Amino acid sequence: MREPRSRWADIAGDDAGERYAERFARLAESGADTHGEARLCAELLPPGARVLDAGCGTGRVAIRLAELGYDCVGVDLDASMLDVARRAAPRLPWILADLSDLGDLGDLGDLGDLGDLGDREDHAVRKGASFDMVVAAGNVIPLLAPGTEARAVAGLAALLRPGGLLVSGFGLDAAHLPLASATVTLADYDGWCRASGLAPLRRLATWDGIPYDGGGYAVSVHTRTAA
Repeated sequence: MREPRSRWADIAGDDAGERYAERFARLAESGADTHGEARLCAELLPPGARVLDAGCGTGRVAIRLAELGYDCVGVDLDASMLDVARRAAPRLPWILADLSDLGDLGDLGDLGDLGDLGDREDHAVRKGASFDMVVAAGNVIPLLAPGTEARAVAGLAALLRPGGLLVSGFGLDAAHLPLASATVTLADYDGWCRASGLAPLRRLATWDGIPYDGGGYAVSVHTRTAA
């Protein structure tokens, strides 16, 4: 049976990378803060931690974290977005993959689509390595293909070491999504996390760390339990 297309592919088409990058370039030029996600991640773990940017898009979060000293890998299903990321940071690993079918992504030494790494010995592609953090910013979870969300969360959780963090931010209503209506509730997401061995740590209303008060956007921090 053929898997459904992701909601992102349905709304963005096949050439979103350049348009997405231009949008954030304009925001940065206007003085807007475009690094809130990376800043929050940096507050949660010290430099040197291994971070998977899941649904990395053009690499904005991973590139900023790498500049701050984090060991980053980006993965996305949109080849046009990854093309932009590779031009911006050719030395970082950028992997073309579906978050709902990651397989053994922790065994990065067996993957061929890692960008231009040359012959350097890179900690980020060490065979069998696991991640200290997985970050899914930019409405990644609601834009997955319908029916694949639980599998994607389970796959991301499996890439975390015990005690590692899954950090995900997404809209809960049409005002905070590029969609006509919400596709995921917090109860849905918490259930998928719980089934995947993840326990809740914090829930915020924004990437700036404001506590969640029941609004239309939430940032959730879960940790992988030892079990």
